[in-house]
Amino acid sequence: MAKRSKGTGFQSAAGLIRYFEEEKSKGPKLDPKLVVYMAVIFAVIVELALRFWPTA
Repeated sequence: MAKRSKGTGFQSAAGLIRYFEEEKSKGPKLDPKLVVYMAVIFAVIVELALRFWPTA
């Protein structure tokens, strides 16, 4: 039977930690409430545009 290495679990966990640390550092930091407010405002603008400038 093959011998088991005791260090393999730590190496794989260290790779995941490094991956998630890199993922956190990229991109803008936005508050979730701001994203929801922007979506609501955009939807209102689209609805108003459809009412004032009908296409059909």
